[in-house]
Amino acid sequence: MSTDKRATNVSHEDWISEGLSIIVIGASGDLAKKKTFPSLLSLYLGDLLPTNLTIYGYARSKISSSELRQKLRPYLLSSTSEENEAVVDEFLNKCHYQSGSSYGDSESWQGLNDQLNSWENFVSSSEGIEKSNRLFYFAIPPNVFAETGDAIKTNCMAQRGFSRMIVEKPFGRDLESCKDILGRLGRHFDETNLFRIDHYLGKEMVQNLMVMRFGNLWMESIWNRNNVQCIMLTFKEPFGTEGRGGYFDQYGIIRDIIQNHLLQVMCLLTMECPNKLDGPEAGEKIRDEKVRVLQSMQPVTLSDVFLGQYEGYTDDETITNKDSNCPTFAAVRVFINNPRWAGVPIIFKAGKALNERKAEMRIQFKDAPAAEHLFGTKVPRNEMVMKLQPTETIYMKSNIKTPGFSWEPIQSELEVKYDTRYFKHSKESNPDAYSRLILDVLRGNSASFVRSDELIRAWEIFDDVLHQIDDENIRPRAYRSGSRGPEAADDWINEKSGYVRNDDYVWHDGNICYVKNF
Repeated sequence: MSTDKRATNVSHEDWISEGLSIIVIGASGDLAKKKTFPSLLSLYLGDLLPTNLTIYGYARSKISSSELRQKLRPYLLSSTSEENEAVVDEFLNKCHYQSGSSYGDSESWQGLNDQLNSWENFVSSSEGIEKSNRLFYFAIPPNVFAETGDAIKTNCMAQRGFSRMIVEKPFGRDLESCKDILGRLGRHFDETNLFRIDHYLGKEMVQNLMVMRFGNLWMESIWNRNNVQCIMLTFKEPFGTEGRGGYFDQYGIIRDIIQNHLLQVMCLLTMECPNKLDGPEAGEKIRDEKVRVLQSMQPVTLSDVFLGQYEGYTDDETITNKDSNCPTFAAVRVFINNPRWAGVPIIFKAGKALNERKAEMRIQFKDAPAAEHLFGTKVPRNEMVMKLQPTETIYMKSNIKTPGFSWEPIQSELEVKYDTRYFKHSKESNPDAYSRLILDVLRGNSASFVRSDELIRAWEIFDDVLHQIDDENIRPRAYRSGSRGPEAADDWINEKSGYVRNDDYVWHDGNICYVKNF
């Protein structure tokens, strides 16, 4: 992981010259080891954290600070290059540990607060720095959010700076549980110090949407129902639950991916332009526009849902219900009922144990007027594709003349591949989503985080159909691991969206393969 110092300058911002304590709650868990601490290291390597920095892990495991460092070290080393080994050790020396009997253990939080106060007083006396801020990262399950928040508010808030909380999804499993979580956290924290993280909002291609949509003259004129046939947002994984089935079986693919990650991306893709995209006011203005999109959508009905489950799903030993109807694949159709998008089908597709790893936004445009008459053959539709993973790429599928003597139109692409365009001859790389989002919290930028009214409206759109699937035991269609999904899924999606696939064009890892021989 790396950050580009040339593109990110925080030296003029007050917080970078103040003290900072970062408290990672759930420090001994997989999320903290694999994502949170490596992302903090990435910021540290990029000089994007204050010089006066201390980091504490908090969890129930009875380990020492030294043992925490030993557990973290291999994950940190694997996240960066060998030449940074000395900096990894320097970073680890700033990491400490506090255990507690529970996440709401007041005595342990008081003990941690005493240690933080002692460090902040030392920074004040030795460096003359009066302000010290605290960042709390909740890398814990939602069922302990409330007790953790209570304990922090009572025992461990910063006295001479800001206290900000980063909260990980899931934010409940339905509307009622979401409101319960929001209410419990909302007793102590408001939108100025509570940052609900959806890591998809930190991905390069998603953050790029603001510039792509509102920084290019040609984009606005085609971005509407007059030109767009359909929008498809896709998430595919080539592996199944792999020992996490006990957790996944309580949620399913719609709750896990579609209702949050893909829906959030859709909002940015389709929202109206706010009157500010940068600066302290931009975050709320962007989130206002996202909420307006959600308010323009009707609740999803079962007729607009297609479900699948890969064969062997319940073989996972952690799944206790061997007759589970939990979907591991889903396609969902929605509409946005506003003047820009009325009548344009939007398809969410997500699945596990499929044929590839991919997340993308795909916009298919309508047929070029009279093209079939002019050329005497079917002319493929234009498409814009923005790949979020595994390789960040933007390409526009356009038609050109077949090379040689033929006049028949064939599809090619105008393409920007980030790795080769920007990082081919550099050691730099795009920062990971978690690093971006943590930095945004420190800077007080709220645009890439989910507001409470967004969460509630998102659940209102999906809540009824999810309960219907559970209550009526709606059965998903079986599909083979490593396939594209259930056999009927593509036909269902094409019928619901009006999408027309050009079977003569195959994109494979940056190369085009044509089925036809021209």
